[in-house]
This record gives sequence, C-alpha cells and structure tokens, in this order.
Amino acid sequence: MANIHPSAVVDPKASLANDVTVGPFCVVEGAVTLEDGVALHSHVVVGGNTLVGAETEIYPFASIGLAPQDLKYAGENSKLIIGRRNRIREYVTMNPGTAKGGMVTRIGNDGLFMAGSHVAHDCIVGDHVILANNATLGGHVTVGDYAILGGLSAVHQYSRIGRHAIVGGMSGVENDVIPYGSVMGDRARLGGLNVIGLKRRNFAKQDIHKLRTAYRMLFAEEGTLVERVDDVADMFADNQEIMEIVKFMRADSSRGLTQPR
Repeated sequence: MANIHPSAVVDPKASLANDVTVGPFCVVEGAVTLEDGVALHSHVVVGGNTLVGAETEIYPFASIGLAPQDLKYAGENSKLIIGRRNRIREYVTMNPGTAKGGMVTRIGNDGLFMAGSHVAHDCIVGDHVILANNATLGGHVTVGDYAILGGLSAVHQYSRIGRHAIVGGMSGVENDVIPYGSVMGDRARLGGLNVIGLKRRNFAKQDIHKLRTAYRMLFAEEGTLVERVDDVADMFADNQEIMEIVKFMRADSSRGLTQPR
C-alpha cells in the first residue's frame, strides 16, 4: 500500500501505486496518477489531470497540475504528464495544457527543476533538462534534451530551446536558441556553442571542432542566412549534430532565431 501521512489529503479519484509516499500536509486532488516510487515530501499540492512518472520526487510547497495561468483557459480537462526520475524542488510550479496548445504539458525523464522554477501551459520539455532557481518557461515553449536554463532566466512563449543548449542566468530569451548554442544577456544573444557542456557529455574533439566550423559559417557576415544554412547543409550532410542545427533553423517557428551581436 501507499505510505500516506495522516495529515495528508488524498482524493478518492486519485490513483496511487503501492510504494508511493505522500508526506505531511500534502494534497492530492482530482484524477491524479502517481506511479511507482513517487515521493511527495511535504506540503505538496498535485491536482488536475496529472500523471507523475515513477521515482519522481517532489519537494515542499510545489504546486503541480493546477489550472494554467492563461485567461483563455476555460476549464477544459487538459493534462500534465511528468516523466520518470525527475527532481522537482521547493516552490516549483507546473501547469497543464490548454485547448490552443494541444491540451497537454509534457515533461521528460531525469530532469532537475530547482527551487522556484516554472513550466507554463503547453510546454514540451525533454529528458535530462535542468531549470535552475527561478527559471521560467512561458506558454508553448519547447526545450530539447540536456538543455540547461540558468537561474532567473525567462523564455518567451512559443520559443524553442534546442538540445544541449545553455541559457545563462538572468537572461531574457525572446527567440529560438539553436541546438548546442550558448546564449546570455538581458535580451539574450548567441555567444557561441555550449562547449563546456559538450565536453562534459563526452563529445569527441573532432565533433566539437566540426560544430565550431559550422557555427562560424552559419553566423558569418557574408551572404544571407538562408544561403549560409544551405552551404552548411551541403558541406556537412553526413554530420548528425550539424544537420540537427540545420533542421532546427529551417523549421517553421513563430519566433526568430537568437543570433550573435
């Protein structure tokens, strides 16, 4: 049976796996599903149509799955789906989707959401993502695997953050960030590649060198951006990482690309 503290309140409609822990003064309300090994430490609120994946830990005063902070939300039965082995720290807020965004907010596996961070409605967050303290995602943001958002950073709604990208602390991101990119600034600008992150994740030196070469070509002064993207695609057609950047840059988006100064 689940281990439920006597002071906790659990809705009969909720579904709890046998080895779930619900700590003191937690509230679980609505059609919530807590999978194997989920731990709500204390004073956690989980509501709505929310699924919390196995072995995820949620720390005190987090608010998970309550109504989106969107004036257009009209009570539709949207979802929040959280993957496995996430660590959701104190005062984190995560909201479900809306009708305009496909009715779901989705969090991947093995993420770290540090104190005070926020995932708004209709966001899609990949695996191994880190949101540092008070990092904020506006609605409809997409964040790729292994991306890192520094403390007090904020990402504008509908923006895309590519895989392995890093956003510096206190940065305001108004446009898309390419995979492997590094951005910083009160209105964030592209400062280069996330080389430190690539080394930590054991990318080979020759692969990092190729990425640097492609980066210099993509953001050179000669020609148009479309021409430079085409040139890089022709030169590095067999390189998976570089073609990932090319595909990202060619994709339809409601935001522009974050570029160097």
